[in-house]
Parts: sequence; structure tokens; C-alpha cells
Amino acid sequence: MTVFYIILEVLVAYLLGSVSSAVWIGKMLYGIDVRQHGSGNAGATNVIRVLGYKAGIPVMLVDVFKGWLAVQVAIWFPVPGLSYDMMVYVRIGMAMAAVLGHVFPVYSGFKGGKGVGTIAGAGIALFPLAILVVLAVFIVVLAATHFVSLSSILASLAFPFVVFFLLGIRHPGLVGLSVVVAVFIPVTHRKNIMRLMKGEERKFEFRRKHTDPGK
Repeated sequence: MTVFYIILEVLVAYLLGSVSSAVWIGKMLYGIDVRQHGSGNAGATNVIRVLGYKAGIPVMLVDVFKGWLAVQVAIWFPVPGLSYDMMVYVRIGMAMAAVLGHVFPVYSGFKGGKGVGTIAGAGIALFPLAILVVLAVFIVVLAATHFVSLSSILASLAFPFVVFFLLGIRHPGLVGLSVVVAVFIPVTHRKNIMRLMKGEERKFEFRRKHTDPGK
């Protein structure tokens, strides 16, 4: 039964992560699929570029919330008979399942976003102080460069150093997760990395109004 409960909770986390707010808000409120416009990414940044902040901010909040909620489910409904150490691994598994759901959403043809917001939400539930430090890195890089992709990549690379060296977290599962994030985010941004190297990456304009999605 223990294995069944774990599989069930991980499945719930994946289904929560599959809630593609960028796709749903774009289709229901604006009549467009944001994956066919802008960068083609079903994430908050592309929604802001295509539809503006009024649509993008709710998308961002939902993406963060579902990552947090996926981990909280394991806290609210603990698997019977597991030690605290094993429960941490279950929460990590649910965090990863939620992110995979966001990147490969079952409800939206397995074509989703890059997982940054959902990772942040799961991180808030697992190690909130580390996420605050990494968020500061993201904001500083974004303010200096206006590249969301570069900010996300550098923040993710800083993550394991913040977890291990700055905060002194030694739980092997949490340290391992931070390393996975440091690899996962650059991999999902590999096209952005190529554009950055070619000088073709679009900068994020903070005061930018949404453009006509048909253009």
C-alpha cells in the first residue's frame, strides 16, 4: 500500500503541474494559443510579451502556486509508515513530477513551458530561504541585462551553491535536487542559449504593452 500511495501522490503532482495556465488563459480569454506566437513557449514571459501583464501575472502566479501545492499535498497527506527522511524524498519526487507536468502537460498535448515558475513554487515549499536568495540573483541579472532566459539560467546555476555553501543544507536529496535544477533549467533554455550566443535573444521590456498576437 505504501508504494501505491507514493505513486498516487506523484501522479497527483504531475496532474497539478499539467495545468497549463498560459494555454488556458490565452484560449479562453483571448482566443489564441500563445504557443503559436512570440517565443512559442507556454510560460508567463511569453504571455506578457504577447498578451500583456494583465494575462501574464495570473499565469505566473498559477505556475508558482501549482509547484508549491504539489509539494504541500505530500505534507498534508503524508504516506503512512514512512520516516521523515523518506518523506523528504517523496516531496522531492512530487516537486519533480509537477515540473515535468508543466513542461509536458497531459492536458495540452505535452507541449508546455520551461518550468521556472513551477520550480520556484516547489522550492518555496522545500527550502524557502534558498529560493529568496536565488530570486535576488534572478532580479539583479534581469535588471542588468533584461534577458529573462539568462537570468533564469544564472539563478539556477547559483542554486546548488546557495543550498550547500551559503545555507549549509546537507540533506542529500535536497542537495541533489538543487543540482538537478542547475542542469534542468539550462537544458530547457538551450535554444535561448544559442540565441544569446548569436546576439539574437529578445530582451524583456518592463513597460512593454502587449502586441497584436496575429503579427
